[in-house]
Amino acid sequence: MDPASIAPESGLALGADGRPRCFWATSHADYGAYHDEEWGVPVADDRILFEKLCLEGFQSGLSWLTILRKRENFRDAFENFEFEKVAEFTRSDVERLLRNPGIVRHRGKIEATVNNARRALEVVSEYGSLASFFWQWEPDKASRPDRIDRQTLLTLTASRESTAMAKALKKRGWRFVGPTTAYAFMQAMGLVNDHLGGCCARARIRSLRAGFVRPRARSAAWSPNPRS
Repeated sequence: MDPASIAPESGLALGADGRPRCFWATSHADYGAYHDEEWGVPVADDRILFEKLCLEGFQSGLSWLTILRKRENFRDAFENFEFEKVAEFTRSDVERLLRNPGIVRHRGKIEATVNNARRALEVVSEYGSLASFFWQWEPDKASRPDRIDRQTLLTLTASRESTAMAKALKKRGWRFVGPTTAYAFMQAMGLVNDHLGGCCARARIRSLRAGFVRPRARSAAWSPNPRS
């Protein structure tokens, strides 16, 4: 594709391989790999879902690039985000983590991660899995934009569904899970496909979502919707 053929308002940028990508994916190599391999891929693995929601909480006030580059350190520090293990962390573990220079040393966020691991166990007890709980908030196809360009993406910071998800999590005692955090989580874990129109990854994510088997909750709090 000729760079001149990409309208600025589309938000597309050419990668080193000449393929068009979402504008944010070409600013750093780490972003490029994350964009191509992870962002928007539908996930039903509880460990990955828990990790992502925790890391979104750690990102608050920071860039995702900062968190992405520290992700392996976070995994080492938090038992690979196996929430059954993190739920057993004690005050001494929190103090130990506050001395770990490889992660974001924020007491509130560290304590929230331990708390959320305990709350995750409660959700699993009620719903059977975290995946079945989170996928209740996949939006109805009719509520999604017809086309996603740069301006549209920049306005997609929260939604009715992410607000409802955050409210449900807070009601269950989770912390650092506001509507914006919840929407970023939904974007990353494939509950929505927010790759820009014309992005080389959009069709792949659409195909993965089409073949994805949505987890079913034991107690349904949301009616099935047609999927985008």
